[in-house]
Amino acid sequence: MNLSRRTFLRGSAATASAALFNIVPARVLGQNAPSNRIAMAMIGVGGMGRGNMGSFLDIEDVAVRIVCDVNTKKMEDAKRSVDERYKNADCLMIKDFRDVCARADIDAVMIATPDHWHAFIGTFAARHGKDIYGEKPFTHDLLEGRALVNAVRQHGRVWQTGSWQRSSGEMRRAVELVRNGRLGRISRVEVGLPSGGRGRPADAAAQVPPELDWNFWLGPAPFRPFQGVYDWDWRWVLEWGGGQMMDWIGHHADIAQWGLGRDATGPVSFEGYAPFEPDGIYDSPKTYRYTCRYADGVELTVADSSQVKSGTTWYGENGAWIWVDRGRYDASSPALRDSKIEAGELRLRSPGHQRDFVACVKNRDTTLTPAEVAHRSASIGHLGQIAMLTGRTIAWNPATEQILNDPAAAALLGRTPRSPWSLS
Repeated sequence: MNLSRRTFLRGSAATASAALFNIVPARVLGQNAPSNRIAMAMIGVGGMGRGNMGSFLDIEDVAVRIVCDVNTKKMEDAKRSVDERYKNADCLMIKDFRDVCARADIDAVMIATPDHWHAFIGTFAARHGKDIYGEKPFTHDLLEGRALVNAVRQHGRVWQTGSWQRSSGEMRRAVELVRNGRLGRISRVEVGLPSGGRGRPADAAAQVPPELDWNFWLGPAPFRPFQGVYDWDWRWVLEWGGGQMMDWIGHHADIAQWGLGRDATGPVSFEGYAPFEPDGIYDSPKTYRYTCRYADGVELTVADSSQVKSGTTWYGENGAWIWVDRGRYDASSPALRDSKIEAGELRLRSPGHQRDFVACVKNRDTTLTPAEVAHRSASIGHLGQIAMLTGRTIAWNPATEQILNDPAAAALLGRTPRSPWSLS
């Protein structure tokens, strides 16, 4: 299947849509656009997609013009919310993200689909000149991640990842203390993430709901018959998600990397263990632990919170520590915890995660969580998963992004997408 614009544009449907939404794009009018608003489309409007959509609706510089989902009921619900907010009926519903990205009247898209779609929609949007707010984890596998980074860079797009903790005050405070040297040299970091991850039992007799396009939902993932598992619980199926570990790696491990000042690189070795015990359709581990080492000897442990304290903890060589989790942070002493950030030291700011994205769309600056940063954070999870799946120590070159001396493990860095989907 040729995925070119000429092939997929639905002539009559596109014309009808244009009649309903006939405005000049903001990028054409620039400062003369009405309110200089960024015209956005929401791709994936369940779960996190609805939350993100609500945040963008609250920003005066944004106009949400299109909602897109392979589930028509979700689209209808999302359109209703948009229309109620704007007090009109102008929001369009478009099922196919390719039709959305081809439109000249859309400046940016929000992507909140299951993980296995992130790279494919993201690269397509970048090629069609859209700026992108994309949910974490960055991509479903590591090779997809590098392809998406390259597409964003090649086409000069702004990317913000939904690793919103970088916009949270307690996270910035903890990272400021670490980056400004309050712990001295860091010796190790611990990252505690949720455990568990199971949902409704699969049902071989389940019927595809009339509002859901199951084949489109699967997209580049291997085909499997519908068994009633899709909303939310897709996370615990490795063909679609990565379990609790990958669902959270773009949060606390991202903060760990930020505190270490290693956003553009990563560890050089990974080893760990997880019991992969399939439970019907669900095959992601409910408990896990792995250790990564950086070239300079700093050790990073990632585990479920039954084994490591939830959040991110940095330890200095002198035994002092700084810990942060959502809504709270602490340190090994009150003096360290309350340490003042002095003039000339690193200070981290954020107007809010979605607002940071909108500002960068306008000024073409780099967001708090750009593509390369998100890819490096997600790579920790991808490589930790490979180490646990194989039961072997993985030697990794973060500069060339290659697994060394283990072809079988290297084969797990990516997969061939189901036809007709392609990242090329």
